[in-house]
Amino acid sequence: MTITTVSSREFNQDTSRAKKAASNGPVFITDRGKPAHVLLSIEEYHRLTGSTRKIAAALAMPDLEQIEFELPPVHIGLRAAEFS
Repeated sequence: MTITTVSSREFNQDTSRAKKAASNGPVFITDRGKPAHVLLSIEEYHRLTGSTRKIAAALAMPDLEQIEFELPPVHIGLRAAEFS
């Protein structure tokens, strides 16, 4: 993973370079020499957040009723309780 640092001015002048650099690692964007923002690829963002989509966002999708899926049967191996 490569970490890239660019000033706000450099970022504004060449956004495409920062986006390309973000595919190899985080891009720190500085304001007056101090880190102010971080640019990440969407893949890295999803990896860090641990989720690609929250359930509330999925349920709010338009045309949700048109999505078909079938849940596989779940076997959890329960045993009868012994009370003796």
